[in-house]
Amino acid sequence: MAGRSLYISILALLLAAPFAAARQGHRNTSSVPASDFDRDVALYPDALLAAGESMSARAMDSNPHIYTTVLRSNATGDSQRAQEVLDILRKSMERYKDSRVAVSEGFEPFSPKTDQRVYWFINARNAYLAAYEFNPGHPTALLYKKSKGNYELKGAVFTAPKAATESQLNDRVPLSVARWHEHVNLCVSLRREADQPADAPKFGLFGSIATKDACVAAGGRWVPQVFGWMIAVFPFASQPSAVWPQ
Repeated sequence: MAGRSLYISILALLLAAPFAAARQGHRNTSSVPASDFDRDVALYPDALLAAGESMSARAMDSNPHIYTTVLRSNATGDSQRAQEVLDILRKSMERYKDSRVAVSEGFEPFSPKTDQRVYWFINARNAYLAAYEFNPGHPTALLYKKSKGNYELKGAVFTAPKAATESQLNDRVPLSVARWHEHVNLCVSLRREADQPADAPKFGLFGSIATKDACVAAGGRWVPQVFGWMIAVFPFASQPSAVWPQ
């Protein structure tokens, strides 16, 4: 039995190795235990790139790879709670307008050599702690855009466990103010798709495959949910309606 367990452990490491190597810049080299979010980033780096792109898109409701919570009616205290979160976050983010400060405090740039609309700077410790508690001053990731070769801070991402209920999400950020979302229905290709047209992909979070049966038929790996719940907030947006995504 011990030999079988050792074999399974070695096999799991061998399968995960090529995905971890593909992270291209985001490495959790500290002693912080990996969160579900951090593990999924290592396993499915292309999916995180797609998640960043989808934040720029407005058609989240019609995307079969994104599930969003329904915007609720405003409850007593919701606006005040959301403002308190925003005030704490905005204050904590001021120093991260210099991306070098963010890096010095544990935010690692994800795939910095890849051209992206939005660049993720991920904090492994914050990601791990977010599975247990919500701290408005410690987001899982910071979002930057490149401007004339420099990183310009735009927003932040909070995460919550995959198994979190909507009631638990509401306790963190009111569902009447903003909508949490999760990335779902991911079909990962197990081989290189050299013949797949770049503008009509089958796999990934922008792919046409959005059901388990279709994924299995295409020879892919089906991932029902990836990264867990997340919500982006843009504290420095000029328009109040752009601060919380709806």
